[in-house]
Amino acid sequence: MLGILWNLGAFIVALGILIAIHEYGHFWVARKCGVKVERFSIGFGKTLFRKVGNDGCEYVIAAIPLGGYVKMLDERVEDVPESLKSQAFNRKSVWKRSAIIAAGPLANFGFAVLAYYAMLVIGVPSIKPVIVNVEADSPAQVIQVDEPKQITAISGRSVRNWEEAQMAIIGHIGDSSIEVTVEPVSGGASATYQLDSSTWKFDPETESPITSLGLVPFTPEISNTIAFVAEGSAAAKAGLQVGDELILLGGEPVNSWQGFVDVIKRSPGVPLPLEINREGERLQVSLTPDSETDRQGNVSGRIGIAPVTAQWPEAMQIELSFGPFEAIGAAADKTWHMMGLTLGMLGKLFTGDIALNNLSGPISIAQGAGSSAGYGLVYFLGFLALISVNLGIINLLPLPVLDGGHLLYNLVEIVTGKPVPENVQEIGFRIGAATLLVVMGFAIFNDIARL
Repeated sequence: MLGILWNLGAFIVALGILIAIHEYGHFWVARKCGVKVERFSIGFGKTLFRKVGNDGCEYVIAAIPLGGYVKMLDERVEDVPESLKSQAFNRKSVWKRSAIIAAGPLANFGFAVLAYYAMLVIGVPSIKPVIVNVEADSPAQVIQVDEPKQITAISGRSVRNWEEAQMAIIGHIGDSSIEVTVEPVSGGASATYQLDSSTWKFDPETESPITSLGLVPFTPEISNTIAFVAEGSAAAKAGLQVGDELILLGGEPVNSWQGFVDVIKRSPGVPLPLEINREGERLQVSLTPDSETDRQGNVSGRIGIAPVTAQWPEAMQIELSFGPFEAIGAAADKTWHMMGLTLGMLGKLFTGDIALNNLSGPISIAQGAGSSAGYGLVYFLGFLALISVNLGIINLLPLPVLDGGHLLYNLVEIVTGKPVPENVQEIGFRIGAATLLVVMGFAIFNDIARL
């Protein structure tokens, strides 16, 4: 319950910040263009907070934090007194109207740069992308790994940690090849390999892009001692405790944590005799893994424990940090890269390279907000920047109900010299709204299916 409340709180904070930034972009440029703004609202529905400023604008925080709006004086919406008609949105030139519309998404991109800038100045503790092996019969099998090697670039783009490596690999979903550059951790010449990814399959629900490609990352030694037991889990019901050492499972020695996990996954609902060492005393318990069904209908066992792992070696750790001037370029580059990646993913969604079941909705965003906030400020800033870029890109899609649709109408007006007829606009808005509702329905359905 506390986890749900934490995720919800982080979600509201994140969404509130991003919506306020987006709407402020519209608000600020509208004022600069001489348009009278009547209301600036964060959220919809019942008003929780209301204040009328000296400028006559009504500032509102509403109960449903899933959007916001800037209400501008507009003769197409309401009657406008003759004295105020010069301040109406519809009386402004098509270029000023376009600037006001585009300002929201641009504000999101600007905020992403600021968030990445703050994150990079503070410093991001990271792990170097080091691999110790590759899987046979996988796209990565062509890489020669006779000693630990660090991935230094993906398709020519430098990567410094696993987060950058994963993002770069995800960008190649649907591509026929991926170029990976590695170099020995101990020093030596780098080598570049061309991976055949034409048959690469990646399911983000069950694996990471790294392992799905066949790369085996370096991980600290994992012991057979329990570090965490989830409340209400199969392990808790069996009486397992933090500090218990796993000795025998089904009469066979537990030689490795992965071997133990493999047996558990193969045994959903099957009682298994387990012998543990608890403070020097051997104990026998009966462990029955819970059944867990993935989206493909495969059933596997789960017991809800985590092992004690060794500390990451200092040589594997890195802190991405920049000086106040260097960070400007790095933040802008990271934002630009994320914009390109987001556009690429949207394109692959339409071409079918990415399935619709990969869409995420508000529940997934809330979980991401909660987990990133739990890790610390720099990770929450990174999450805000990522969602802000996505929000900006989505709003620029040429759907009439979005900013991009309004810009499309303005483009038609610029080319033809005449505004799009209001009845045509209305039909477009209805089509756009219906399309958006269908997509959101898919996203919410996927969220629920993942629970």
